[in-house]
Amino acid sequence: MADDFFTPVSGFDLPRFAGVPSFMRLPQLNMDHPRLGEVEIGLIGVPWDAGTTNRPGPRHGPRQIRDMSTMIRAQNDATGVRPFETANCADLGDVGPNPADLEDSLERITAFYEKIRSHEIKPLTAGGDHLCSLPILRGLAKFGPLGMIHFDSHTDLFHSYFGGRLYTHGTPFRRAVEEGLLDPTRVIQIGIRGTAYDNEDRDFADAVGIRVIPIREYFARGFADVMAEAREVVGPSPTYVSYDIDFVDPAFAPGTGTPEVGGPNSFEALEVVRAMQGLNIVGADLVEVSPPFDTSGGTAYLGASIMFELLCTMV
Repeated sequence: MADDFFTPVSGFDLPRFAGVPSFMRLPQLNMDHPRLGEVEIGLIGVPWDAGTTNRPGPRHGPRQIRDMSTMIRAQNDATGVRPFETANCADLGDVGPNPADLEDSLERITAFYEKIRSHEIKPLTAGGDHLCSLPILRGLAKFGPLGMIHFDSHTDLFHSYFGGRLYTHGTPFRRAVEEGLLDPTRVIQIGIRGTAYDNEDRDFADAVGIRVIPIREYFARGFADVMAEAREVVGPSPTYVSYDIDFVDPAFAPGTGTPEVGGPNSFEALEVVRAMQGLNIVGADLVEVSPPFDTSGGTAYLGASIMFELLCTMV
């Protein structure tokens, strides 16, 4: 049972449009707070998009997601889960990146998540572009490689960009496998689609044993069958979940830098997360929400709703 200190502010006590926004109206704790050690799940922002190769903007994602997440209430209507009564949750603020130095930002993010791991806090992160996942994994996978369920329209398994740049939002999971942060035989990527330069990423996936489910297979089989396979792939061992908002069709999530048509709708975006209930999830992220491409906040609200579903599977 969660401590009352960690209970979100109710809309009956303070209107949702009032007050300083935090993730899901949870208390905000810095890394020196005396009650940090009581936090079981920490919601964290990584406002950084230095890995973006085309349309920038996800650095603004965490702030807009925080604002839209004030709409989240206490109970999951689909599953009945009341996560804030089950685990001590808190907004742990943002990791401060270095906007002028990619390598330094990677180190800063890694150090932050190493501290999170040392306090045995499970992180639930709002990015940032997908390169954010690499330093998070560096901070979490200290005692062995993790499995991963990855929702995306892109594999992010490329070697480099422009022949030499090793760190972009298209390379994080190639690096994570090479660094021993992920066990590729326990990695499944769901929803892959769109035009391609070549088959380099898919060839790498085949070579190391990553299971890739293209969007046509996803729709042919249905999300329930696909998620049953995902559960088998990762098994009961520690697993990370990485969710790129461009997994969702841009008709429902236009606010992202690299949209791909022909994806799932917003209902399925939530259902695939609900299907992970009971897995050993040690951390998760929701990345690539780019407010400049959806100033209405609809994409960010979907992102906040996905984060709530992720939270409900983690408690």
